[in-house]
Amino acid sequence: MVLRIFAIILGVAGVFSGVFADAQPGGHDLRGASAPARAPMDTQSTGPDLIRANNCLACHQVNGKRVGPAFTLIAQRFAGQTGAAEYLAGAIRRGGKGRWGPVPMPAQPQVSPAQASAIAAWILTLAAPGRNPS
Repeated sequence: MVLRIFAIILGVAGVFSGVFADAQPGGHDLRGASAPARAPMDTQSTGPDLIRANNCLACHQVNGKRVGPAFTLIAQRFAGQTGAAEYLAGAIRRGGKGRWGPVPMPAQPQVSPAQASAIAAWILTLAAPGRNPS
């Protein structure tokens, strides 16, 4: 009896996981889509919007370490350096290893060059005194 109930629960969970795993917020069903759906750049133009849309917060936080370094720590390390925004935008798209510890950052090729530049520019604002990260 217990095994039968367990099998039913697993079956129901499997049905719902298939329904929800392929659906995006807003009800877009992506089954059969060749690439992840992204909102146009103009609807995700701010740094916070872009980091949320591109799952950066899965590994980073604004003020604290998660898997990767805090965005504020990145901003402090690169503050005032010539070419910092371009370097960070490239690091977002190409990934990296060894600069922040043993865990490498995977490449994020789904982030467009324009989005990576906007994210990098926003990160660098976090080093400024009196910053407002939102």
